[in-house]
Amino acid sequence: MKQPRWSTVLILGMMLGLCAAPVAFADVKLPSVIGDNMVLQQGKPLPIWGWANAGEKVTVKLGKSRSAKTTADDNGKWMVKLKSMKAGGPYTLTVSGNNTIELKNILIGEVWVCSGQSNMQWTVGNSNNSKMEIAAANYPKIRLFYVPRTIASQPQDDVNAKWEECTSQNVGEFSAVSYFFGRTLHQELDIPIGLIHTSWGGTPAEAWTSLPSLQAEPILQPIVERWDKSISDFNENLEKYEQDFLAWKKESINTENTGGGVGGPPSLPNDPRKSPHRYSGLYNAMIAPLIPYAIQGAIWYQGESNATRAYQYRTLFPAMITDWRKNWGQGDFTFLFVQLANFEVNWGNQSDVAWAELEEAQLMTLDLPNTGMSVTIDIGDPKDIHPRNKQEVGRRLALAARAIAYGQDIVYSGPIYKDMRVEGNRIRLSFNHIGGGLIVGDPGELQQFTIAGEDRNFVPAKAEIDGETVIVSAEGVPQPVAVRYAFDDNPESANLYNKEGLPASPFRTDIWPGVTVDAR
Repeated sequence: MKQPRWSTVLILGMMLGLCAAPVAFADVKLPSVIGDNMVLQQGKPLPIWGWANAGEKVTVKLGKSRSAKTTADDNGKWMVKLKSMKAGGPYTLTVSGNNTIELKNILIGEVWVCSGQSNMQWTVGNSNNSKMEIAAANYPKIRLFYVPRTIASQPQDDVNAKWEECTSQNVGEFSAVSYFFGRTLHQELDIPIGLIHTSWGGTPAEAWTSLPSLQAEPILQPIVERWDKSISDFNENLEKYEQDFLAWKKESINTENTGGGVGGPPSLPNDPRKSPHRYSGLYNAMIAPLIPYAIQGAIWYQGESNATRAYQYRTLFPAMITDWRKNWGQGDFTFLFVQLANFEVNWGNQSDVAWAELEEAQLMTLDLPNTGMSVTIDIGDPKDIHPRNKQEVGRRLALAARAIAYGQDIVYSGPIYKDMRVEGNRIRLSFNHIGGGLIVGDPGELQQFTIAGEDRNFVPAKAEIDGETVIVSAEGVPQPVAVRYAFDDNPESANLYNKEGLPASPFRTDIWPGVTVDAR
């Protein structure tokens, strides 16, 4: 009998193997923000999304009462929106397609995104009373999600992180402001709290804003143009580096062959595309992957890196907030932020008021709906840009959340300047958020008020509380036109408060151009 050729046997074997093997489908996958131990936002539709084979049918079930079905689109993407639920749990979430994923220990409660630069990144372990705080941090109904610091030139769809129950073992490296904010809410509301921490020290607000929003504002165009030029310059420098390297390599070989010394190679130019300061890089890598996870709101501690461009921040910061709200697609969610604390800035001729102009830009951002600001002018450290009292920062942010997001009738802000009236040789100031009344924070007289006439020369002023107003005057200024309060980088002894112990925000009544007016 004639034996079959080995090639024929091999081909037949492969065909039989293919027939016997199961048809290969892509597994259903979820982004990391949807995982074990997560908190889902109460009272809102719950987007659950992921990836599968194109055309694959996907079923999502949460507990016994919520389920939805969908089909993956041509790109393998799918999403369902489960009906809202009340706070509670734990629940199990099951996602079924060609495979099944079961997520456990899920709670329904309040979810907050916590972002910014180094004062948001600052850890519990580096804050006041850290050992005591860490030892006491066993809150199984507070869940922590820590987004790793990374950069991307285009919006990404996932991050390498996971939800964890808050314990003494993991809270030490978590954001202090975020944790103390969430802990206060958990204690006051008695419901689960989910904290998504995504921050990077030293970064400007433009890095956290999507490119289309930056391009839509003419005053922000120089940011984009500056970085685009640096990338173009880098590409040119890289070509030159490659030529220089080849020349160095050839020369070094020749030198070595003749017994001479070999110098070092040319330096590789820095790649601006890898900088966390580049526009939109952190939005793409650290915000976009979280969207459209259902949230109650965001807290934000940033501004230091934009202080030399404070006037530009008047546009940039509201644009960033509006950008997030638009892209999240959940309406004007609550957005709370920290006004910069007092600090001895050393930036040459800008050092006296550039910091104050940034605080002013933050104050102006309260014009956006559903925003709140935690004033910290009284709890900073003049010698340290990272004040350690993050407990009070978190508490004050939580006050704003309780009032704005949860409708509690509480005083959540210190006095905010409203308007002024000239009365002869003095100016009367009115305020919002006076609470139980205006007080002097420390015994004695009000400090840090200055007054000026048409010459714009501000001099120290006498200030007195008169009912719900403050009257300001100074000898030598018979016809005053403007008043400033704590309008400096480190206004020591700024002591206007309301009776609830919340400090007044620094302010000025004039609109005269400042030192950062032309900085872009």
